[in-house]
Amino acid sequence: MIVCTTLGPDGTVGGGLGRASRVAVASVEDGEVSTWEEHSVGWDALHDEGTEGAHHARIVRFLREQGVEVVVARGIGAGMQRTLGTMGLRVVVGVEGDARQAVIAAAG
Repeated sequence: MIVCTTLGPDGTVGGGLGRASRVAVASVEDGEVSTWEEHSVGWDALHDEGTEGAHHARIVRFLREQGVEVVVARGIGAGMQRTLGTMGLRVVVGVEGDARQAVIAAAG
C-alpha cells in the first residue's frame, strides 16, 4: 500500500496537507515500510497562489503521480477531504507523532 504523510521536524507527522512544505511517500508491505521517499513540495508557499481549485489540482496531480492510496496528516480541510474521497483515497487526520509509525498504522 502506498501512503503519503506530511512531515514535520524530527520525523514527525506534519501539520495540514495543503500547507505542507515536505511530505513522504512510503510503500508498506507486511506491516513494514519497504520504501520511503521524502519530497520537498512547497505547498506551504504555494497555498495562497491562484485559486483554491488550482492548489487542490497541484496536490491531486502529485498524489496521482505517486500512486498514493492513503493520505495521513494532522489536518486536511473539508474541501480537500472531499476531493480525496472522490479520488477514492482514504484519509487519516488528527495524526501526531512518528511519521513512519503513522504510515504503518494507516496501512494496516
